[in-house]
Amino acid sequence: MAVACAGGAIMLFGAIWQHLLPHGGVFDLPIILAIIGLGVLIFGISSLAGKKKDAENVLFSRKRVGKIALDNAIILAMLLFIVSLCVIKPNFMQVEVITGILQQASPKMFIALGVCFSLIIAGTDLSAGRLVAVSGVVVASLLQKDDFTNKFFPNLPHLWIVLPILAAIAVCIVFGVLNGFLVAQFKMHPFIATLATQVIAYGAVSLYFSKPPTNGQPIGQLRDDFKFIGQTRLAQGWDWIDKALGANFSGLSILVLYAIAACAIIWFVLNKTTFGKNVYAVGGNPEAARVSGVNSYKTIMLVFIIGAAMYAIGGILEASRGDGATNNLGVGYELDAIAACVVGGVSLSGGVGKVKGIIIGVLIFQVIAYGLVFIGVSPYYQQIIKGIIIAAAVALDLAKYNKS
Repeated sequence: MAVACAGGAIMLFGAIWQHLLPHGGVFDLPIILAIIGLGVLIFGISSLAGKKKDAENVLFSRKRVGKIALDNAIILAMLLFIVSLCVIKPNFMQVEVITGILQQASPKMFIALGVCFSLIIAGTDLSAGRLVAVSGVVVASLLQKDDFTNKFFPNLPHLWIVLPILAAIAVCIVFGVLNGFLVAQFKMHPFIATLATQVIAYGAVSLYFSKPPTNGQPIGQLRDDFKFIGQTRLAQGWDWIDKALGANFSGLSILVLYAIAACAIIWFVLNKTTFGKNVYAVGGNPEAARVSGVNSYKTIMLVFIIGAAMYAIGGILEASRGDGATNNLGVGYELDAIAACVVGGVSLSGGVGKVKGIIIGVLIFQVIAYGLVFIGVSPYYQQIIKGIIIAAAVALDLAKYNKS
């Protein structure tokens, strides 16, 4: 209740500040506060709906405050960074910046949602980034403009757009089946199995990418109907939205809607299906799950197949958004996804993780990445900071779930 009330108060304060009080020196901060307040309000209401009232939830004690601080230490530190960023660069507080962050985060949301399945079963999936490249290169090579002189397949006829998309997803699923088979059949640790698949996938996509006539040149000049999938902006030029926001709104990327739909579907799968319950069971206590009749082999196979399909969709959206693809598309995405999941509360020990936490993790991680570029931090320092965040997130995860 307190979270929902706080969200409502922040939203109301932001709206009043935006429309009734002067705010020229802080750019779009008031409306950003209103948007954040709305998000907190929705989060608080959803938490109330899914939470049973018991003594632990209502008691306020030093132990509980310490637990909350430990559970959210990374998030709190990142929020402090965001506040510092706004002080350093006040023009960061613009609606355009928020929409840009959401656009960049949306394809990565698919990667994180796919990785979360393998993390929940106490594994991981290092092949995610390379499968993004596989799907991006496959779909881009089949959907170049018909009149482009340097086509990947010069004699390829005009294909129905759904066929290349399904082909890209199918190719990635083959690698997902390989991951699942190695883990389920041979009891191979997911780290090793997916590392092997990562190397195979990179070699395969590089061979495909480097074939004549393009010989390793970036695959571009994609068809307009395919670019429409990732480059469309919603509500662009709507006067009533400009008036409601009190600012010029250039539109919201359609990728955000895809990400919202994906989050809703994965939430349903994990929370409302037998398969989802089996995933948590296998990750929490494999032996107890086996005794309870859970088919661990089938569950593990489906975990990696679903993950591969999600990476494929992420790669397709990245190719559409960027109007092209190379064999290095998605490099490092798996580490970003794992870090975002752990920051959002998915335990590396297995059996713990919620979609709303993953959403928070992805968004905060993207804000950090966007903010570092915004203030001109060197890419080398960005890598160092990202490594520190990953190490801190894992250390806090171990502190939370390995305490006796």
